[in-house]
Amino acid sequence: MTKIKEAFENKKAFIAYLSAGDPDLETTEKLIIEMEKNGVDLIEIGIPFSDPVAEGPVIQEADLRALKAGTTTEKIFDMVARVRTKVNIPLVFLTYCNSVFGYGTEKFMAKCEEIGIDGLIVPDVPYEEREELAPFCEKHNIDLIALVAPTSEDRVYKIAKASRGFLYIVSSLGVTGVREKIETDISGIIKAAKSVSDIPCAIGFGISTPEQARELCKTSDGIIIGSAIVRIIGQYGKDCVKPVTEYVRSIAESVHGI
Repeated sequence: MTKIKEAFENKKAFIAYLSAGDPDLETTEKLIIEMEKNGVDLIEIGIPFSDPVAEGPVIQEADLRALKAGTTTEKIFDMVARVRTKVNIPLVFLTYCNSVFGYGTEKFMAKCEEIGIDGLIVPDVPYEEREELAPFCEKHNIDLIALVAPTSEDRVYKIAKASRGFLYIVSSLGVTGVREKIETDISGIIKAAKSVSDIPCAIGFGISTPEQARELCKTSDGIIIGSAIVRIIGQYGKDCVKPVTEYVRSIAESVHGI
């Protein structure tokens, strides 16, 4: 049993994403601490990758900045080990299969358990291939978090049954990025998932304003914001902690006020 369920207890959950090492790992560590203080319930830590297929240009550019700054998986592990002693909220990694396989799947999961990572999101590993990772996650008490897309259709039932931690509901077709309007029948996807599992459902991709967050929380258990946060980090660089803190506080107040 991981800490992830705590993010959804007695409230809607605000899940925030950042790219580790953008602009540097010291700033990432500060951001994680301040995000928790200002109402974020769970943090997705992106391990930068040279070809992040699910990401739009904002996060792609953040990953490139992090890699150019010398960020490595080993350095991220060290940073998380430090920050885990200072924060209590669940922490999950978002990464791609090449990063896990390249490090060594067993070794990667063991390290995640050692440093206090609660879950793993791997966008390029579909439901049909989850057994490449699931046994190792289970062995090391890591929730393998699945994504459900608008095109998943009948696969929603299978994915919901198999997912752990929470179900990541992709709001729109395409890659991550801020969207002015979200028109997918999200309520239908969540209804299908809830018919076979009591797993929390959180909506991501495209959310950027307190108004969007509040509206989407009416039909879900929480929301995920990534690109809007990463864009602020890209704009302010090492001076991003204060503006990011102000932004996440506004979202948290909106989400938790429901």
